[in-house]
Amino acid sequence: MAQIIHKPSWHIDEALATPHSVFLDRRELLKGWGLAGLGLAAAAALAPVRVRAAEGPAAQFYPAKRNESYTIDRPLTPEEINSRYNNFYEFGSHKQIWRAAQALKTNPWDIVVDGLVEEPFTIGFEDLVGRVALEERLYRHRCVEAWSMTVPWTGFALADFVSLAKPLSSAKYIRFETFMDPDVAGGQKQSWYPWPYIEGVTMEEAGNDLAFMVTGAYGQPIAKQFGAPLRLALPWKYGFKSIKSIKRISFTETRPVSFWEAILPQEYGFWANVNPEVPHPRWSQAQERILHTGERVPTLLFNGYAEQVAHLYDGLEGQSLYM
Repeated sequence: MAQIIHKPSWHIDEALATPHSVFLDRRELLKGWGLAGLGLAAAAALAPVRVRAAEGPAAQFYPAKRNESYTIDRPLTPEEINSRYNNFYEFGSHKQIWRAAQALKTNPWDIVVDGLVEEPFTIGFEDLVGRVALEERLYRHRCVEAWSMTVPWTGFALADFVSLAKPLSSAKYIRFETFMDPDVAGGQKQSWYPWPYIEGVTMEEAGNDLAFMVTGAYGQPIAKQFGAPLRLALPWKYGFKSIKSIKRISFTETRPVSFWEAILPQEYGFWANVNPEVPHPRWSQAQERILHTGERVPTLLFNGYAEQVAHLYDGLEGQSLYM
């Protein structure tokens, strides 16, 4: 397995921050929480204790040992901040959906594995966790909305799941599907969206070391607003590719049409690789706002992971890799 470089070439100098924008963006973030005029420390003090997303046998696996091969170049985003600033359209289109997400029922949670595999099967989440080796990795996360955070995810390599699933040689893509329960997730009552949420990757992307199946964060089972009990983390892609609350994983010859690609294909394509030189049709991607500081810093190609993933796209230069 290729080793992730310990001293990454994508270090961002602190001098690139703009003090005035730091101040403005921090106030804007607090305003969104209804905490304008308070400092981040006060906001943290008011944040409630996070609800664990899993109970029972799965909890015994946390905290997992950190894999020091996966490093980041900036401090971690405090949990009390990014656990209250989330995209999870199943529960609403606003950022403060964390309360609504607590209604998600995660125990029991079965995952269907089908399509081009030797034998389709269904596995309970706790059984799955017991068959893989969990580890903690520090990852950068870049939202297509031009904000970013850094998270200590716990989970296992997507490649390990592929080995468990035993796909046929004819499989070219993996299709991920989330839950469907509009009685619990009010956003799924909005019929203009193509529910359930769908995402996909190529088999080559799935085999990359960075592709990660997430079961926890901050040393605990993953919070519901983060996509409990099982989500994907693809740190070189925009965040909407990292599907939450996975219920079905299918291997297929046909490229999946992802949720946002189905809605606005001119804005959200299949690849969604981070690229500062290709703007979103409605805003620039050249910079990003660090969620917990408000600092604006330059966005890097593949979110700074080019050394690990650029080779996956050799020969595909003619495609819209960055939409």
